Amino acid sequence: MFIPLHDANYLRHIRLQYVTLAVIVANCAIWLVMAASGVGAADNPASQATFFSYGFIPAVANGYENLGPDLSVLPEPATYVTYAFLHGNFMHLAGNMLFIWVFGDNVEDATGHVRFVIFFLACAVAGALMHSLIQPQSTSPLIGASGAAAGIIAAYLMLHPRVKVWVLALGRIPLRLSAMWVISAWIAFQVINLLIAGDDQVSWGAHVGGIIAGVILLPLLKRRDVPLFDTSPVEETIPPVAPPSVSEEEHRASTDPVGDDDAAIPASQDQPADRGKPMPWGRQPR
Repeated sequence: MFIPLHDANYLRHIRLQYVTLAVIVANCAIWLVMAASGVGAADNPASQATFFSYGFIPAVANGYENLGPDLSVLPEPATYVTYAFLHGNFMHLAGNMLFIWVFGDNVEDATGHVRFVIFFLACAVAGALMHSLIQPQSTSPLIGASGAAAGIIAAYLMLHPRVKVWVLALGRIPLRLSAMWVISAWIAFQVINLLIAGDDQVSWGAHVGGIIAGVILLPLLKRRDVPLFDTSPVEETIPPVAPPSVSEEEHRASTDPVGDDDAAIPASQDQPADRGKPMPWGRQPR
C-alpha cells in the first residue's frame, strides 16, 4: 500500500534508539546467516525445517498436531516470539525492517528501552495469538516481524498523528502526508483484508493482532509525561543549504548576522535561538 521513508520526528527522551537498532540487526543477521548457508531458499528442505522448528504453527500450539522429535527443538510457547525473527526472503525482511526503522525509534523514545522490549515482544505474541484464533488448525508456520511492526505503527499513530511522513505511495510516488491519514489508511487496509482475504499467504490476522496490542499497551507502557495524540506541530530543523548558483563563501557572507569586522557573539549569551530547536536526527538539545 505504501512504503515509509522518513518522518523527521526527533527524539525527546533518549539519545539513541538502540533497542530498535538491535531488533533490526538481529533480524538481518539471522536472515544473512540463513541465506549464506542456503537455508534461506524457500524450496530448501533445511529452510522448511528451520521454519517449522522456530516458526509459529497454530495447529501445534492448539494441540491439533505434534512436531516430530527432529523438529521440536524449542518449547512451544517460545515460538510465539521466535517466529518474529525469521523471514522468507529479502523483500519480506526489508519491508518489515523499514517500518520498524521509521516508526520504532519514536515509540522507543516514548516508552523507554526496557519497556520497548516488552512492547515489541508482546505485540509479536499478540500477532501469533490472533493468527491462531483466525486459523486454529493451520499447519503452515507463521514467520516474520509483521505483527510486532503493526503494533509499533499503531502506537506511533497514537503518539504523533500530526507528524508528516515521507512515503512511496503505490511503491513509486513520493508523497509527504500526515501520519494520521497514512497510518489510518494502512490500518483500515489490514482490517479489510482480514475480513475479505480468506485463505491468503499474508497473515492479516497477525497484523490486526499486533495493532490491537499496540493500542492497548502503549498507554500502559509509555512515560507518564508523554501525551497521547500529541497535536502540537513538530518543527523540522533542516540545516541551511546554499542555492546551487551561489558559492558557499557568498552564501555564508550573506547569511552571517554580524559583519566580517565584528566579533561573533556567543550563542549561549545573545543568540539562543538555535539552542532550543528540535533536531530530527537526535535528541533535543537542552
